[in-house]
Formats: sequence, C-alpha cells, structure tokens
Amino acid sequence: MFWTVLVTVAATLVLGVLALNFMPGEKQIERQLVRQYDTHDPQFRRSLGVLLGPPILEGNKVEALINGDQIFPAMLAAIRQAKETITFETYIYWSESIGNEFSRALSERARAGVKVHLMLDFMGSMKMDNALVDEMKKAGVQVQRYHKPVWWKLARMNNRTHRKLLVIDGKIGFTGGVGIADQWRGNAQDEDHWRDSHFRVEGPVVGQIQAVFNDNWTKATGVVLDGPGYFPELTPKGTMPAQMFSSSPTGGSESMHLMYLMAITAARHTIDLSAAYFVPDDLTIRTLIAAAKRGVRVRLITPGPIIDSDLVKAASRDRWPELLDAGVQIAEYKPTMYHVKTLIVDNLLVSVGSTNFDNRSFSINDEANLNVMDEGFAAQMSEIYERDWSRATPVTEHKFAQRPWYQRVSTWAVSLIDKQL
Repeated sequence: MFWTVLVTVAATLVLGVLALNFMPGEKQIERQLVRQYDTHDPQFRRSLGVLLGPPILEGNKVEALINGDQIFPAMLAAIRQAKETITFETYIYWSESIGNEFSRALSERARAGVKVHLMLDFMGSMKMDNALVDEMKKAGVQVQRYHKPVWWKLARMNNRTHRKLLVIDGKIGFTGGVGIADQWRGNAQDEDHWRDSHFRVEGPVVGQIQAVFNDNWTKATGVVLDGPGYFPELTPKGTMPAQMFSSSPTGGSESMHLMYLMAITAARHTIDLSAAYFVPDDLTIRTLIAAAKRGVRVRLITPGPIIDSDLVKAASRDRWPELLDAGVQIAEYKPTMYHVKTLIVDNLLVSVGSTNFDNRSFSINDEANLNVMDEGFAAQMSEIYERDWSRATPVTEHKFAQRPWYQRVSTWAVSLIDKQL
C-alpha cells in the first residue's frame, strides 16, 4: 500500500511538472486585431514603439548579408577588431570547422584583454565538444549555458533562447537566422549548404540589441553588464529608423506574436513572408486570410523537400488549404534548406531576426527581431525575396489536393501537437 501511494504521488508530480513545462506562461492573444490604420500611417509607427517597445530610433545603417560566404567573414572580422567587449548569444553552436574558427577568434580577443561574454543555449549547443568550451574558458571567455536541465527546474526545460545576437564594443551589432554550424557555410550552392540571411547593424539601435543580450545574461548569471564598454554614446551611422525588441515566456511572450499581427493587419498592398518553420495558430491564419481578402498580395516562401524537420513540414501543411483558398500564394524553396526569417510589408517595414512563424517562437522560446522602417532597405530586401521566389516552386490548390495519402495522414497526426512546434 505504501509503495502504491508513493508511486502515485511521484507520477502525479512528474505529470504536474510536464504540464507546467508545456503550458503557456502568459495569457495568449485570442481576438483578431481591429484594422485602424495602415503601415504608412504615422500611428502604425507610434503603435509599434509604444505597444511593443523599445522606441523606434533614427540614424541607423543595416546591411544585409546573404549566406555563409558573406555572413561569417563579416562576423569574424568584427570579433577580431573588438577592443573592449564582445557579447554573443546564439542557439546553435557546434564544434565543426566554423565553430572552431569562432572559438579561436573569441579566445584570442579574451587573451588580449577584451571582455568576452558567450551565451549558448544548452540544447542548441549539445553537439559542441566540451573541450572547446574549456579552451575558451581557459582563455578568459565567460561562457554561460542557458537553461541547463536540472531536476528542480524541469518546468523551464522547454524554454530555449533562440536569439542570435552579436555586439562588438557596444557599437556594431549582428542579428538574423544563422547558427554556428557548417551547414550555414558556403552560398546555398547545394543541399548541404543552407540558404539564410543575417544583418550587420550600426547606429543608436545597437544599444537596444545590447540590452536584449543583457536581458538573458542577467537572468542566467545575476550580473549586470554596464558602462561605456557595453553602452557607449552612439551617433547616427545612416538614415534608417529601426527598433530591436524581444520576447520571452518570462515576460512579454506575446509581443512577437503581436508585432506580426499588427503588421499583417496594417498591410495595404503586399506581405512577403519567408518562414523556415511555418506553423501559425488560428488567429494568425484568420489575420492572413483577412489581409488576402481585402486585396493584399500575400506570399509565403517555405522550405521544400530539403528540410531539417519533417514534423514541422507536416504540421505546416495542415493549414495550407484554407490559405490557398483565400488567395495566399505559397512556394516551396527547392535548391536547399530555406532557413530565412523575414517579413516585408508594403515596401516599408522589414522585420528580421530569430523568430520563426510558429507557436514555439511566439510563446515558448526567447526571441529577438530587428524592425526597420525604410523604403530603400525594403526595396533591397524585396529584390532578395524575388530571387528566392524565382527558385521556389508555387503550390497550387490542385497539386496540394493530389498529394499522397501518407502525407495527408502525417499532416493530420502532427497537427495534434502543433502548439509545441
């Protein structure tokens, strides 16, 4: 009898912890936003700054970097030129050739007296060789693993940091979609080299990027990074208005979701979305359909046959019929894995960063996005989008309806757990 009671209590505790782990931490947005303005209305910009925070700042320069051949040299060059501080947060960091290059560069700067802070998600960096971490620590790099699973904090195990942030001397920032692994090398030339984008940033908004890094560093270590080495006076470097904001289940988990809903609701002419993982909730589906039905051209590029998660692909397809029926254009990128995360609205707003178009990014993970409101930058990003669209195969209602029976079954089955994808 005693052992039966003990086992029952233990099982109840385990189930309780698991339930807490998979339940959303905050109330979710349930109702569709009322369309009160469009993207070119000054109220749209005001609302982005007030509802989401922090404010949109003038005077920034944002440079698009396409694929690893452009991205990694730019990041490594900035690291090697650091004089005072480096703050680096990422999800994927493996020990392959590019991981070794970054570790050597970070270690060299730490030995030179630069304060180097590296935040790695525990799950995302599990493939990293511990010897590499030890070498960096020995050189003086401060390495922190985010949310390492421990039995008394299992309820937070599902919360990962998916943010991709690098700040050099508080003056140069990077954000986007790449992880530190060899599949991001090259120029998307084959299925072993992924298509992705990252962004180099200068100007006042870099202070906001640094603040987002500080958010998790302080949570994980209890240490506040401050002073001119981290937050120097920043002068204008360009003409782009920009805003860096973040979301986390521990506070503001719905802010990223709200940003996408606000942008889609305000769209007047076009919505171009690149989504490596596209598993939207009912509210987002309704908002996209409403945009298409009021005459907005809505386009979506997703991965094609080459994808690193068949579960996500199956769950994504569950919602395609109603989107296609409403006039949303969907195309699958064919050459390689498509890992881009970009939203372009009305040739004005561009949102880039770590956020996927799914419930995990909107409610479970820690994410960070850079919003840029500049027509010139939007035009540049639209050209890149058109190149990607030309290498993708459009999905038609007829073609989708003719997919094999086993794809239909897998789509239905995986849709049952789509809130965790």
